[in-house]
Formats: sequence, structure tokens, C-alpha cells
Amino acid sequence: MHHAGLRGRLPTFIEGFLQNRNFQVRIGSCLSQLCDQEMGVPQGSILSVTLFGLKINSIVKAISPGVKCSLYVDDFLICYRSKYIHIIDRHIQQCLNKLMDCVDTNGFKFPSSKTVCMHFCRLHKLHSDTVLTVNGLPIPVVEETKFLGVIFDRKLSFLPHIRHLKDKCTKALNLHSHVCRFIFSPCCCFVNFRLSMYSARDGPTPKFGVCI
Repeated sequence: MHHAGLRGRLPTFIEGFLQNRNFQVRIGSCLSQLCDQEMGVPQGSILSVTLFGLKINSIVKAISPGVKCSLYVDDFLICYRSKYIHIIDRHIQQCLNKLMDCVDTNGFKFPSSKTVCMHFCRLHKLHSDTVLTVNGLPIPVVEETKFLGVIFDRKLSFLPHIRHLKDKCTKALNLHSHVCRFIFSPCCCFVNFRLSMYSARDGPTPKFGVCI
């Protein structure tokens, strides 16, 4: 918090807020024994997201020179560009090793089930994919993945994302048509109500990520 410029009584208050905490797990009417919270932030607290963001922001300092990154709360991406796959492997793997040391020191963890690798390339000839590991386990190479709500494919055509948006909007518009058909007659109220439903519920869907 001092690195973020926080001074005065606020850091002292937050320190007292995080110290000497314990928790229980409840399933139905059964309660577990009290357990000490050794790390992390209290779940459901109004300060938890802000404190987590302050803590995880320091992870970008472990990024190697030349490797670019994108961090949004707990969604993290690193990338490196080169004509040669062995150079990409070396730089990304070195960066991953530094990140593993950083997260182990700060109490974070990268889940292997949610960590994937994608090789963006428009070459038509056969070539080998990158081989990367985290904690000694190989990172799976996928054809497409979603990051911050946008589906990326290896050719950067965004066709999977467009198909996903089309299916989602089609289902929503069909639902609107059935709802309005049974509630209103085909008059101006019907049109206004349908436009209101679309603007409030599904209007942002095709607009999200449009800057890409």
C-alpha cells in the first residue's frame, strides 16, 4: 500500500482489518471448526476486490523486457512476437519462470486448468507449436480461447467470436418476439417495449469489443 502512495491512518486501518481473522464453513445447519486465515482477503468484503487489485498489480514487475502483458483483476495475458518459434519459446518460458517465483512469494497461484497457450500465425505451411510449461506441467495449446469476453482464434479472424455473438443475439431476439407477441398487440407500445428490452438487455452484447 505504501508503494501505491497510501499514507496516514488508512494503511493502519487495513492492517487491523486483515490481521487475526478466522472463518468457518457452513453446510446446511453444520458448521466447521474455526480456521485462521493465513493469507488472502475476506470473501464478500467490500474492500476485498480493491485490496486484491492493489496486491496483484505488482505482478507486472516480473515481466521480462520485450514481453507484453495485459492484466485485468485476475485475468492475465502475456505475449511475445518473433519470426522464430524457438525465440518465442525462450522469452515466454523465462517470463513464466519469473512469474512463478513472483506468485509463490506473494501467495498467488496460477491454476493449470485455466492456463492455455495460443500461437497466432497466418502461415499456411506446417510448423511446430510452442512448448511451454508451468510448474513442470505442459501448457495446452488451443485453437481458440476467450479473454475478457472476446473469443480469439489462431488466425485472428474473429469468426468464432462473431458466430458466438450471432447465436446469442438470435436467441435473445427470438425470446423478445415471443414475449411481446403474447403481451402486446402490434402497435406503437409493442415497438417501444421491444426496443427498450433490446437496449437494456442485449444492446451492449454486439458492441462489446467492437474497438478490436
